Amino acid sequence: MYSLKTSAAFDSAHFLAGYKGKCANIHGHRWVIEAVVSQEELIDSGEKRGMILDFSDLKKAVRAIAESFDHVLIIEAGSLKPTTVAALEDEGFRLREVRFRPTAENFARYFYALLKSDHLPVRSVTVYETPDNCAEYEE
Repeated sequence: MYSLKTSAAFDSAHFLAGYKGKCANIHGHRWVIEAVVSQEELIDSGEKRGMILDFSDLKKAVRAIAESFDHVLIIEAGSLKPTTVAALEDEGFRLREVRFRPTAENFARYFYALLKSDHLPVRSVTVYETPDNCAEYEE
C-alpha cells in the first residue's frame, strides 16, 4: 500500500452549545488538518507515472478546506439566536455555520467527506485542536 500525507492549518473560534465546561465559551484553536491518501497501485503511465496522485492536487484540496475555515467563528446551526447571528454579521464578523457540533471528531469526518467528494483516495483525516490533542476519522 502506498500513502501520501499532507497537512494545512487554520485559526478559528468555536464553542460547544449545551456543553457543561470551558468549551461552552467561545475560544480559538490553531486547527491542523492532516490528510492521508493511499492506493495499492501507482499510476503506470503518463505524466503522473509512479505516483498515487500529484502531491499538488492533494495539497490544493487540503489547503482549500483550511482557507475556507480560516479566521471565522464556527457556529453549529441553530446554536445561536437569529438576532445574535444577525448582530455579529452586521458588525462584520465572518461566520461559518456547520450542521454538526464543531468537535475535532466531527471535523475529521466532515473533511474526510469533502476530500472524498473531490475523488481523492482518502484513507484518513486527522484534525488537531492543539499540538497534543487530535481526532482521526477513517472508513
